[in-house]
Amino acid sequence: VRTDGLLVIAEGEFEGMDKTQKEPSRRLLQAGDYILKVNGEEVTTKNAFMEMVSNSSGEEMVLTIRRNEEVFEVKIKPEMNDEGEYKLGIWIRDNAQGVGTMTYLQEDYSFGALGHGINDTDTAVLMDVRSGSLYRTEIVSVKKGEGGTPGELTGIIDYNLKNKIGVIDKNSIEGIFGTVSESAAASIQAEPMAIGLKQEVRLGEAQILCCVDGETQPCLYTVEITGVHLDHDNVNRGLELKVTDPLLLERTGGIVQGMSGSPILQDGKIIGAVTHVLVNDPAKGYGIFIENMLT
Repeated sequence: VRTDGLLVIAEGEFEGMDKTQKEPSRRLLQAGDYILKVNGEEVTTKNAFMEMVSNSSGEEMVLTIRRNEEVFEVKIKPEMNDEGEYKLGIWIRDNAQGVGTMTYLQEDYSFGALGHGINDTDTAVLMDVRSGSLYRTEIVSVKKGEGGTPGELTGIIDYNLKNKIGVIDKNSIEGIFGTVSESAAASIQAEPMAIGLKQEVRLGEAQILCCVDGETQPCLYTVEITGVHLDHDNVNRGLELKVTDPLLLERTGGIVQGMSGSPILQDGKIIGAVTHVLVNDPAKGYGIFIENMLT
């Protein structure tokens, strides 16, 4: 995904040519800000922004900033570091990538995935997304989860156009959403499944559908629904679940990173998606109700 503006991760100081500490962005920018324009010119990539700063000759720059819902301008004068380069003393990010699971595909080719939003790894804030692409991923290894250490699926993403299967146009707390190409949708061999509403979910046995350990097709694994919270303050934790399938426990230790979005099925219906793992007990985790992803 590409961020809608350049995300400020942090601001700090650096050593100048005169051996003193410089901090040109102090109290002007903060983590979570988005840089939208420089001197009135829209900027969309980190490299372009760095070049603007480098070529500033130390002259004052006017940055258009979005902070939460407010858009305003700040004036910052770049300072020269000890290598003779002009800097603002900030760390920025313009994209993010990772491995996750598609939850559903609808007849109109729209999809939902992850069951939670993409948050910046440094600031933990939900990323404002301008655009994004969906790619096929090959899982090459599994790091097994243990108490206190979450596991993960390690995947290889070949950013070749032939592996691109869709576009991402929304990042929200309920997941990422977009459209799958018609050709990619045609290659998915599956029958439509009924939706189980919140009130239909019951405690007891269920299944999760996921790909692990290099499988080419998703497999069903048994879990137990141990908690149902119809009005939980955290939409991503409406369901509590415990992995009971011996094969999945042997392979992954339970729920691991990369399984977010794995469909949760019960009584022949899709009722939700896996969202989080309990770090201290990887066999346990949380899920979101499917109707929260669909509304």
